[in-house]
Amino acid sequence: MKSLNEDLKTGQFKQIYLLFGEENYLKKQYKNRFIKAMLPDGDTMNYAYYEGKGVDVREVIDLAETLPFFAERRLIVFENTGFFKSAGADLADYIKEMPDTTYFIFIENEVDKRSKLYKAVKAKGHIVELPFQDETTLKKWILGQVRKENKQISESTVTYLLNKVGTDMENIQKELEKLFCYTLEKDSIMPQDVDAVCVTQISNHIFDMVNAVADKRQERALDLYYELLALKEPPMRILYLMTRQYRILHQVKDLIKKGYGRKEVASKAGLHPFAAGKYMDQAKQFKSSELLAIMEDSAEIEERVKTGRLTDTLAVELFIVKYSSKSER
Repeated sequence: MKSLNEDLKTGQFKQIYLLFGEENYLKKQYKNRFIKAMLPDGDTMNYAYYEGKGVDVREVIDLAETLPFFAERRLIVFENTGFFKSAGADLADYIKEMPDTTYFIFIENEVDKRSKLYKAVKAKGHIVELPFQDETTLKKWILGQVRKENKQISESTVTYLLNKVGTDMENIQKELEKLFCYTLEKDSIMPQDVDAVCVTQISNHIFDMVNAVADKRQERALDLYYELLALKEPPMRILYLMTRQYRILHQVKDLIKKGYGRKEVASKAGLHPFAAGKYMDQAKQFKSSELLAIMEDSAEIEERVKTGRLTDTLAVELFIVKYSSKSER
């Protein structure tokens, strides 16, 4: 990201950029900043945008060959085209000979680094991966956003916010905007402000429910379940999300046994590094055999609901009651 910021600051742009990775917020931010920096405001004559699979490469090449209209450059942006996994060979050949006045920006979720197009872009342009940001980076970013509003927030409140709203930067940004409006007349943001206006992500709600089940806090677990029902979450979706949580915990527990640290667990389990730490802590509360038994029981409950032997709301409630009972281990 440092190199991207430097290019934006100096105005010395590479002819081709590839931005890829899981963090959609950063990809969106940099895409918009580069478009604004590389083209005069309102210049639609020299800008083209292609999204999704099925882009006609010949059409792109024809456009790329066209000289910019009373401007320094022509900019073509591609988003989630899948070119870096297939169908990008023709474009890779063209990139080697493309005119100096044409610039490309590619935005992708995943790329194949062995692909012909990836190698062509690497030879002529600049490639930056924008993955999920770690806990330290997220906290620094939030603190920076708060300081811009001339407000204060403690590190513990930042952690509380992350635990409530999750680690998706786009969602965090939306929740911060709500917090700034709510605390307009205040200098500091407190945990009670977070509770007042921020929406708990369903995944975090489920995480708290599983924690309550593990701690045998049956009343708390049921309260969380009823809150989800009040939010119009279907009981079978709640069961699915709980089962998914137990499946992740089983995988995390197995990775811990193999000696992997948080970064490796996050990578292998497909988790955000911040979430991986939480899962590793939660996994300690369960035995592997217990997690397997819970997942098997979940499948059986789903079958009983499908065959009409139990209503969905009652079935999930009984599931929570069974595993949050103090006698159940």
